[in-house]
Amino acid sequence: MNEKAEARLRRKAMRMLSVGRKPGEVLKQVGRGRGWLSKWRTRYHHQGLAGLRGRSRRPHRLPQAWSKGMTRMIAQTRRRLSKATAGLIGGHAIVNELRKLLPRQRLPSEKTVYRKLHQTGLIASPKATTPPYYPWPTDELPTQASLDALDWTCRFLEGGAKVYAFHTLNLRTLELHQTLADNKTLETVQQHVLEAWKTRGIPHFLQLDNDAIFCGGYNVVRVIGQFVRLCLWVGIELIFTPFKEPQHNFQVEQLNGLWGGPAFWRRHHFRCLGDVRRLAPAFTDWYMHTYTPPSLHGDTPAERHATEHRPHLNHPMTRLIPPTLPITSGRIHFIRHVQVDGTIRILNELWPIGKRLAGQYVWATITTHRHTLDVFDYRGANRPWRLIKHIHYDLGEPVHRPLQPFIDLFTMS
Repeated sequence: MNEKAEARLRRKAMRMLSVGRKPGEVLKQVGRGRGWLSKWRTRYHHQGLAGLRGRSRRPHRLPQAWSKGMTRMIAQTRRRLSKATAGLIGGHAIVNELRKLLPRQRLPSEKTVYRKLHQTGLIASPKATTPPYYPWPTDELPTQASLDALDWTCRFLEGGAKVYAFHTLNLRTLELHQTLADNKTLETVQQHVLEAWKTRGIPHFLQLDNDAIFCGGYNVVRVIGQFVRLCLWVGIELIFTPFKEPQHNFQVEQLNGLWGGPAFWRRHHFRCLGDVRRLAPAFTDWYMHTYTPPSLHGDTPAERHATEHRPHLNHPMTRLIPPTLPITSGRIHFIRHVQVDGTIRILNELWPIGKRLAGQYVWATITTHRHTLDVFDYRGANRPWRLIKHIHYDLGEPVHRPLQPFIDLFTMS
């Protein structure tokens, strides 16, 4: 609050009242409420112009304030513990020492101890840091682009066997496609996405983490795995989120939590995969037609899905998929957190980006039909993308045309 501007506004209101202006007219001029006018009118009546000055809101008494003696004792204890041959010197250790010295006296909390140490300069105050900007695909992609997220989760049956749930989620409508299996093989995940593309439609982009089944493994440099090849074949661009940062695929992670938590799994006792498959349709029906995710503002996923139209994978297109997939024209995107040494990892290969970008996120794109790797720096909304690396990226084999025409929806400037 600007106290000088507020004081001028109060004096203006009192002058208008003194020349006979009506309260409603005064309020319209100063842009304040009736309670505000009544408060300052009363103060002006009793104290004159002095009553129009702002008053401190600090309480007259601070019953929880600690004496200067306690502050000195905290500082002395910290210094003494620092000189000891061994031991801890943090807030918990200081409170324990104070408890020995003052067994019957009320003692400050650990949080208060740290605040007093900051005040005395024995420890540095924590510096406020701005987290690096993360280029969320839902924000950065064109509005006409469709985006799905893919992930899997697992739970144990009563006998110890695992059940795997594969989830594909439409990030615009939050529509769900689920597959349940007793394994996490490439064949299973491929069957899952093929069925999703038949029933829910083919997206432009698919967001997923760096699981070996998705990326092709961690041993071969520049590996283009069979799952990546399948997505490229049908014209989908993959977006790999940063390593070990599941929060950046949070929508499908939340869905995993719903299915594996109180909304479904904890409600039942499953003896075999058949029991899970028998009851799973009840979960998907509830999720699609009853559940209203907060981001949909009262709509269900089924209601939002009715407004979206996508091309579907049909049987002739499915029959054209070869058993051994080649690399086809398209793009593979990677959102990467730059390490302290200034490098990022793309398909099991380290690339130097620059130590000045350490801690920041960058967006890297492999364009298969051009054999290039481009790395972009993006620091925040309303700021342009900046190309920082343009690298020839030899894939070591021919690149074929995709099953459907390659749609150029995503061009960074």
